[in-house]
Amino acid sequence: MRGCATITMRIIAGQSHGRRLRAPRGLATRPATARVRQSIFSRLQARMNLDGSRVLDLYAGSGSLGIEALSRGATSVVFVDKSRDALETIRGNLATLDLKENAEIVNADAIRVLEMMAARGEQFDLVFVDPPYANDNSAAILERADSLGVLAPGGWMVVRQAGRAARINLAESAGLDEVSVATLGDHRIALYRRPASALES
Repeated sequence: MRGCATITMRIIAGQSHGRRLRAPRGLATRPATARVRQSIFSRLQARMNLDGSRVLDLYAGSGSLGIEALSRGATSVVFVDKSRDALETIRGNLATLDLKENAEIVNADAIRVLEMMAARGEQFDLVFVDPPYANDNSAAILERADSLGVLAPGGWMVVRQAGRAARINLAESAGLDEVSVATLGDHRIALYRRPASALES
């Protein structure tokens, strides 16, 4: 990874259980630790079936959340990040785990990607939102994902925040239901669901 030091993590569960993931140090989007991933996926698996799901991983960083979803049965993941180091890391992790055929990697702004996916008629069952703490635009992401119809009816969004941003009620930003909120240290992890009866745009 361009000679930089790396952080090593492991996949928690599924077909790639125990396999290693790498993330270069200093990424603006922090790698999701095992504790964070365990918290997220234990809540998701109590509420949705990951088998066959289509996933969008915004601010993907090392790709740890999207790759964990693939390991647990997701059909495909679109990984999105603006950092070249992040994209290089994601490609390397996918190649190591032989998951490249199940992934698309996009180097672009998250809002622009939502518009791109909407133009392509894409819908996702699960969307991860993990923006940089210093530039948290989670509210805009939720609103656009819902209004553009990128989140499928009955679909789920997972948002990780910290600091001041963690005190904002994002459910007021979009037509989504806040289903679960967990606090891990200074992190807030919230699950939102688009009502199954929601009309497609």
